[in-house]
Amino acid sequence: MKRILLSLTCVMAASTGFAQQALSWGKAPLASPVVNADNTVTFNIVAPEAQKVEITGDFLPVEKVKTSHGEQELPCVEQLKKNEKGVWSYTSSALSPELYTYNLIVDGVKITDPLNVYAVRDIASMFNIFMIGGGVKGLYQVKNVPHGTVAKVWYNSQTAGLTRRMTVYTPAGYETSGTKRYPVLYLLHGIGGDENAWSELGRATQILDNLIAEGKAEPMIVVMTNGNISQEATPGETSEGLKTPTMMLPKTMDGNFETAFPDVIKFVEHTYRVQSDKNHRAIAGLSMGGFHSLYISINNPDTFGYVGLFSAAVDRQQSGGVISVYENRNQKIDKLFSKSPKLFWIGIGSTDFLYQSNVDLRKYLDSKHYKYTYMETEGGHIWRNWRIYLSEFVQKLFK
Repeated sequence: MKRILLSLTCVMAASTGFAQQALSWGKAPLASPVVNADNTVTFNIVAPEAQKVEITGDFLPVEKVKTSHGEQELPCVEQLKKNEKGVWSYTSSALSPELYTYNLIVDGVKITDPLNVYAVRDIASMFNIFMIGGGVKGLYQVKNVPHGTVAKVWYNSQTAGLTRRMTVYTPAGYETSGTKRYPVLYLLHGIGGDENAWSELGRATQILDNLIAEGKAEPMIVVMTNGNISQEATPGETSEGLKTPTMMLPKTMDGNFETAFPDVIKFVEHTYRVQSDKNHRAIAGLSMGGFHSLYISINNPDTFGYVGLFSAAVDRQQSGGVISVYENRNQKIDKLFSKSPKLFWIGIGSTDFLYQSNVDLRKYLDSKHYKYTYMETEGGHIWRNWRIYLSEFVQKLFK
């Protein structure tokens, strides 16, 4: 009897899942999301027993909410409407070209869209994605252009005492280019992220492929590190097993990552055909990665000719650790600029909770008449901005 009941349960579960694909045999399957000709987007879900279905995502207007990190902008929530067949639907307003994320909320439970297989993880949350117009300037989509290679590479960090993993992008033609050597961009993620963040959430590989193919960016190697120096690699792909991802990790902003960063450069320059001088090295990062980029560059003023700060946490650090990394910040900035960097680039959203600290940094640079490039966009601390900053920054490198 137990076996029969289990079989019936499995059949019912399978039938429920199938109902999301098609309401009946012989008809086109129900789809979600559907990008309409006018760039509105329709979302659907079959949930005849649900009492309330909502949607939230970064394509919706935002509202200001107080969080532990201060006042932040979070997407609004919209209601779906149910028809007589138990299908709940919602159609957005017309959207601009971009890569968007969203979740459905069924009777108070946030879920991914059962009809959309495309999803990404951000820390411990899963989001569905959809794209309008190939993203900003069409840079986020895979196009029929030469493609670079993306590898997950392990290296030994003696400083951290761990074998750690990084993601490395080599441009199209690298494998067959003989003895040619390439410049390197070290690209760092934000708090809670890992070595997968820029390639998955940031669309870095598509952006590089497309800009290089268009002749707008130089062919370069891009090294996407794991900035959590206490981790071997992204959660679930380490010796710790299927550990729950969290942003509350030790040693993230206490100087240990910055101190261990030379291990990354040493490995890259030993393993890949790179140009190993200052004017062919760049470093950039978002949020915590911008924080790391700032302090790595100013503590090593002869190492990087290009520095990019994307919504950077320029004046935050944890207590303890290697405090000397953060001491005398402005004097170290002076030393960096005395070495004449080719580019010091700052990008920030107008409503980012780190906006004021970036204003203060710029005031110091202005007081010293240091040359830098500044880009301000709409919105807050979001991937939508960071993809734009990467697209703009890489076009200015190694010219």
